[in-house]
Amino acid sequence: MESTSHRNFITSPPPMHSLACVMTIGLLLLMPRMAFAQSSTQSATGQITIVAFGDSLTAGYLLSPSAAFPAQLQVALKAKGYKVEIVNAGVSGDTTSGGLDRIEWTLQSPADGVILELGANDALRGTDTKVPRENLDKILTVLKSKNLEVLLAGMRAPQNWGADYAKAFDAIFPELAAKYAVSLYPFFLDGVALDPDLVMQDGLHPNEKGVAEIVRRILPQAEAMVLKIQERKTAANK
Repeated sequence: MESTSHRNFITSPPPMHSLACVMTIGLLLLMPRMAFAQSSTQSATGQITIVAFGDSLTAGYLLSPSAAFPAQLQVALKAKGYKVEIVNAGVSGDTTSGGLDRIEWTLQSPADGVILELGANDALRGTDTKVPRENLDKILTVLKSKNLEVLLAGMRAPQNWGADYAKAFDAIFPELAAKYAVSLYPFFLDGVALDPDLVMQDGLHPNEKGVAEIVRRILPQAEAMVLKIQERKTAANK
């Protein structure tokens, strides 16, 4: 790619291959539940369970499971000595509407926290910003009602929809983070978007190195999240 400015990031809707087909979505919808089934028996052992809830950026589009964001983040946290499992609840092609539809179902098994990463596909499609705002607001209401620690991962709109759209979309994340008093990682693709060494040929999705860079940058806030959960668990056991 010739340009590395954010202005040129995702300047047109993605080709069909970048959106999940119906069969892929069906399979990915099953994966979080399967992962929870494996982790639920561990909840009593003191292990922290965090759900990475998002779209293809979380799911690990075209990557092996071990190279996806949840797996790489889990490895990074365990390397720091934390007993933590990051459940991959990413669904490629998901919008905030899709996330709202499945959030309750996804959280049927025990969890301590959620990393919420949604909105990129809404922005790609130029969806009225009221829609992702309302959907994310409702998702956060659900998460807070379950007393879960939350890290909200922000997204930025492409500039092809105009400056007014980008301004309205980009404001969703800090405003909702403030409303619900949750931690905010301002831009999930910070340091990765448009870097040809860190994204796939489609120019949209991070490759394995790109995911590693995301993990490196978000790790301090993810670690802070784990520490807050540990404090909650300790206080609850007193």
